[in-house]
Amino acid sequence: MQPVKKVGLLCGREYSFPPAFIAKVNQLGKGVGVAAEFVKLGGTRMNESAEYSVIVDRISHEVEYYRGYLKHAVLQGSYVINNPFWWTADDKYFNYSVAAKLGIAIPKTVLLPQKGYPKDVDITSESLHNLKYPIDWDGLLDYVGRPAILKPFSGGGWKHVYKVNSKEELFAAYDQTAPYCMTLQEFIDFEGYVRCFTFGKTDILPVRYDPKERRYLVEHDYLSKDLGARIVDDARTINQALGYEMNTIEFAIKDGVPYAIDFLNPAPDFERDRITEFYFEHVVEQMAHLVIDRALNGEISNTWPRWEEMLGIGAASGFIGAPKTASRVAAATSTAATQPAPSAARPGPAAGPKLAVPESKAAGTKNK
Repeated sequence: MQPVKKVGLLCGREYSFPPAFIAKVNQLGKGVGVAAEFVKLGGTRMNESAEYSVIVDRISHEVEYYRGYLKHAVLQGSYVINNPFWWTADDKYFNYSVAAKLGIAIPKTVLLPQKGYPKDVDITSESLHNLKYPIDWDGLLDYVGRPAILKPFSGGGWKHVYKVNSKEELFAAYDQTAPYCMTLQEFIDFEGYVRCFTFGKTDILPVRYDPKERRYLVEHDYLSKDLGARIVDDARTINQALGYEMNTIEFAIKDGVPYAIDFLNPAPDFERDRITEFYFEHVVEQMAHLVIDRALNGEISNTWPRWEEMLGIGAASGFIGAPKTASRVAAATSTAATQPAPSAARPGPAAGPKLAVPESKAAGTKNK
């Protein structure tokens, strides 16, 4: 009899998804030797062998010990969803830039210097001599347009997100953002909005979503055939580029064009009371099938992003991915490198709020 392959779930304050997911994996996996349970940790020794074939991570962005453990688990052979190395390195501004180069419609976006810094970090004005001052705030607003959205370059949960209609409103919002790094983004006055559940990069479920009420709507004929196909194709491209196998991707639709608004959600909300009973059952089923397949057939190199290959820059990077995939993609990338990368580029001084040093009342709340 073959030993059971274990799937571990690492999670926080979730109530409906964890028990339903574990029960579904145990139900579907019983006949093929796969079982699920909560990961239990109490100090991790170097060279400790991998207990789990697959680990689903839904909390390490908030608990550093978990993130460190997951990196070690990858080293020992566990297949972790999502890749803890890339999740640590990734941010929303980089995602926008990659997606734009891949031909996906992205709102015009600017990365901003921080308003302030953590109080325990010794940053003074002398530390910031590489920053321009004053910032051309009028020029930045002219580039993205008015109104605009000010939001963190990393984070989630709708925290620290501001809609600004003027330079004065931008200054007032920006002054509240220390110590976070922020982006200023074109506001898409959408006539439709879709949030896609994604499983294993290519299994995409577009769902009508109301961002004002923050609720999912069960409407199966919401998208036309062509628009639905484009959204699915764009979502697959994003996941392939960034390596995410558990994600949500949001599109704001304007004049028939789906703009990818937010797609760094590697621990998406799966709670029954927020995603509806209908979609909850689908999420549990698809996640269970995903982890069973990865426990039986998964290659760790699959968890790494592929944006370098897709842009013709070279083989995929990554401690696991690059050595195993370099030979396979060498021919493809050498050909692609001779072609211009697809682009979604868009056409596009007054003193503003002073950039504070950390000793100066830098404030902010915890950001997921």
